[in-house]
Amino acid sequence: MAKQAVYQVRMDEDIKNQVEALYRGLGTTFAEAVRIFAVQSIREQGMPFTPSEARGKTFGALSRYADPALRSQEDTAFEKAMVAKHLDF
Repeated sequence: MAKQAVYQVRMDEDIKNQVEALYRGLGTTFAEAVRIFAVQSIREQGMPFTPSEARGKTFGALSRYADPALRSQEDTAFEKAMVAKHLDF
């Protein structure tokens, strides 16, 4: 598909630099990520993800079910389960 249209976005320079570095590290560009976002939005007929606060600040959509007092135990639960599972081999 030919890329004929141009879309410009104004944003904070620091955010731009951080997001460009992020996508460079992932082996792509921020511009390509925006194109992927657009295509996925069309497929989903809406946002292709649920907007939420930063991971460290909230449990996202499941926050109403979460017990913050158990967070420290839950953070490493999967890793502990995998270690325990593979110790049996």
